[in-house]
Amino acid sequence: MSYTSIQIRPETRIRLARLKSSPRETYDDVINKLLDLIPLGDDEGEYTDEFRASLLRARLDVKHGKLISLKEAKSILGIE
Repeated sequence: MSYTSIQIRPETRIRLARLKSSPRETYDDVINKLLDLIPLGDDEGEYTDEFRASLLRARLDVKHGKLISLKEAKSILGIE
């Protein structure tokens, strides 16, 4: 098995360390558990990687309050 290095800030490493189930768990295990939280698909089939990434971005937008109202969305789309 081959490995690679990634650059992360010390704060990120601390956050990842807090998610470990045990001191022996690797950061690779933690990152893969986080990636498994993004759904692979639904009853209609498997999602593309691009769609899965957009789901993650959308969830982060909601978390950070980056939302628009239904009225604003309808206005943008030209729907009344």
